[in-house]
Amino acid sequence: MSQDNLTLRALEPGDIEVLLSIENDKEFWKYSNQREPFSRHLLELYIAQQQQDIFEVKQRRYILTDYSQKLLGIIDLFDFEPFHRRAGVGLIIISSERRKGMGKKALGLIELHCMNNLNIHSLYANIAIENESSIAIFEFCGFQNVGIKKEWNFYEGSFHDEFLYQKIIG
Repeated sequence: MSQDNLTLRALEPGDIEVLLSIENDKEFWKYSNQREPFSRHLLELYIAQQQQDIFEVKQRRYILTDYSQKLLGIIDLFDFEPFHRRAGVGLIIISSERRKGMGKKALGLIELHCMNNLNIHSLYANIAIENESSIAIFEFCGFQNVGIKKEWNFYEGSFHDEFLYQKIIG
């Protein structure tokens, strides 16, 4: 799927290095409930699993590129519930591409994909209360703060609240 010079595509075996660097970046672990690095082998298996139907595995990871195929980020659908027509969404833009509007465009693309191909009615995101840049992107894209999970995640030696954002899309 493409729009505004951006494309969402499936994970490919050649994405292993970028996946290793993002998944094993300790900066993101607090937001992904991860506590130790992933092995290359495990991530290769994960990429291979992406060929399975989202209706079976309930998740899908997409690579965000420009038309020259430059990798800009990763966007995930998780906890896909086809009966209830909802899914969670997670987004990471690589550091060199941040503050260029890529996150907003990526959310717009995934929203179109969800409406046109997956019949999703509602998208949601779990965002750490201190993650101001993610909050700004999701709010700009029409997601509403619908709740707070108090002392939800433990990292950096203390408990942190997490917002629940939601957008009705179809």
